[in-house]
Amino acid sequence: MTSKHMGMPRLWLIAPLLLVLYGLLRLVDGMDGQHGPGLAWNLGHTLFLLGFVLFGVVTVRLRQLVPVATARRQLLANAAAAAGMFGVACFLWVIIGDLFAAVDSAAPLPEPLEMIGPLAFQLGWLTLLAMLVAATPRLLPLWSPMAVLGGFVLFAANLDLLPIGALLLMAGLAPVARIPLAKARHSA
Repeated sequence: MTSKHMGMPRLWLIAPLLLVLYGLLRLVDGMDGQHGPGLAWNLGHTLFLLGFVLFGVVTVRLRQLVPVATARRQLLANAAAAAGMFGVACFLWVIIGDLFAAVDSAAPLPEPLEMIGPLAFQLGWLTLLAMLVAATPRLLPLWSPMAVLGGFVLFAANLDLLPIGALLLMAGLAPVARIPLAKARHSA
């Protein structure tokens, strides 16, 4: 194994772990009945920001793992990765705006993108994971994208469920972390 591959399994788990920590700090921040600037808010959003930077790296890695035997599959994988990265960018824009009010005032995320961005991220990831299951059923079990979907559903249902949803993301990504890039590419 290369040293580059050795660090990837930790990355797959660190990104959702940062989201778990953000969710817990969000709960602490909201104990007074409101969410807003303060230590828990700032620390939580900083972890959220770092987590989504890592989710961008994970999105690229997911795309690299998807074997493409046809031009059509390659187009679908590339579109899914682009959607995922677009969603990551929207999340980062909002998080930076939450951390820095001046940035949010100067360049707020357009309202339609507040809905489209997270949806693009989720659909991109689910498409890449489904493509991985279809191409490498022995390497990635069907429950992996189902766990990720479960996490996304919890996020949409109630933001107070972020820690549990992020644990589902972590569980769903754990099997992906064990897929060597060379093995995935040869499964096509």
